[in-house]
Amino acid sequence: MALLSLDPLKTQKPKPPAGGMSLGIRMTDDTDNGRKPGQELTAAWSKICETLRAEIGEASYQSWIKPMRLLGQEGELVRAGVPTRFMREWIQAHYQDRLAELMNGEGLEGELDVVIHQEHGAGVRLETKPAKPKTQTTETSAAATNGEDIGAPLDQRFTFDRFVVGKPNEFAYAAARRVAEASAVPFNPLFLYGGVGLGKTHLMHAIAWHIRQSRPGRSVIYLSAEKFMYRFVRALREHNTVDFKEQFRSVDVLMVDDVQFISGKESTQEEFFHTFNSLVDQGRQIVISADKSPSDLEGMEERLISRLNCGLVADIHATTYELRLGILQAKAEQIRVDVPLKVVEFLAHKITSNVRELEGALNRVVAHHQLVGREITLETSQDVLHDLLKASERRVTIEEIQKRVATHFNIRVSDMHSARRARSVARPRQVAMYLSKQLTSRSLPEIGRKFGGRDHTTVMHAVKKVEELREQDSSFNEDVELLRRMLEG
Repeated sequence: MALLSLDPLKTQKPKPPAGGMSLGIRMTDDTDNGRKPGQELTAAWSKICETLRAEIGEASYQSWIKPMRLLGQEGELVRAGVPTRFMREWIQAHYQDRLAELMNGEGLEGELDVVIHQEHGAGVRLETKPAKPKTQTTETSAAATNGEDIGAPLDQRFTFDRFVVGKPNEFAYAAARRVAEASAVPFNPLFLYGGVGLGKTHLMHAIAWHIRQSRPGRSVIYLSAEKFMYRFVRALREHNTVDFKEQFRSVDVLMVDDVQFISGKESTQEEFFHTFNSLVDQGRQIVISADKSPSDLEGMEERLISRLNCGLVADIHATTYELRLGILQAKAEQIRVDVPLKVVEFLAHKITSNVRELEGALNRVVAHHQLVGREITLETSQDVLHDLLKASERRVTIEEIQKRVATHFNIRVSDMHSARRARSVARPRQVAMYLSKQLTSRSLPEIGRKFGGRDHTTVMHAVKKVEELREQDSSFNEDVELLRRMLEG
């Protein structure tokens, strides 16, 4: 059964049943169990729980649905017990409509009466086996010789459909889709690199899910470099390296996340190097991610760096304001919560470090709204995220940016304010304007005034020009990225 990772943060107000049928959830403190559940009722309830489990995901199921005990049926009331009032209210707020629909589908044309029930001995507590995703078959997990899966589980939220594409990640996204959809290996390896929380792992999971759906006969292993090392060390300890080699060198697609972890680990690098060569020789696809480009990985053997560079290297830049805005809007749609545009824009402007922190901030705002009942506004969002916003405050100043850029390009700081238009001066000035827009909360007119009283349209032109040059010129892009990291550090 599929485990669809839908966020449970879904705000719904209890709705009255349509028509004359009484379908819904009654919330009482009555602990009368009614009649004990019979075999038919238990079977129907089991199906309802399993269906809901598939829809809301394993974590939400374990937190909210599994603790519910089927107590019995009395007339048109099907009673289920939960241990606390908070849990009862959460179920009412988030799962009322769907439970009613599922009950109707199983022929239970009545109401579900959820009661606070503390007696663990009463009723039936359903203990169902963990379900497997529909997209995963026994052929696709590349199981180990001993029967255990040697890869890491895939996050079902991380699909191509849920990846928000923007300028900073469009090249990496296109490359990942090409690998996932191609019948033959287009480039080997695909090497994705970028900072923390920018989408590398999301793209790797998306590739694996797409291959498993479109070509279920292909074996795919996804795991971290740390887990690869752990498996290798265990194989050495157990004198079982033959099985280890067979497991990793017989797959169709090998995906290794955070390869920088094996930097400085000579034995693991040696094994990874030979695994890499074996798969390439067989025409098998390899996908690798890291926080730096292959050439910048310290403690990595030259021959391995050479292999990593021989395919397609795709970097993911830091998010832009527009991309962060798109990510937040997509997230709000997924969790089905109406978040005011002002709040979304505020978060996109303030939370700039990475996508994980951005989504975490939205989750906190929504959870506060659902648990406390306060409306989502700019003011409440600032209150809820005060600690996060304080930590994310941009402390760099325009003056610091001008000094750093001037030093980097070997010009005078006074050139930042001058009217000189020579390219050797104008280009660094544009870079400084671009970084001022990215790293400070200053408005365009304010930035313009700091650069010799220039108009805000000049700043807009500079930002656009630098963005274009970053895409066209890799050397220039590296300069800008280095400056950004130095200033943020």
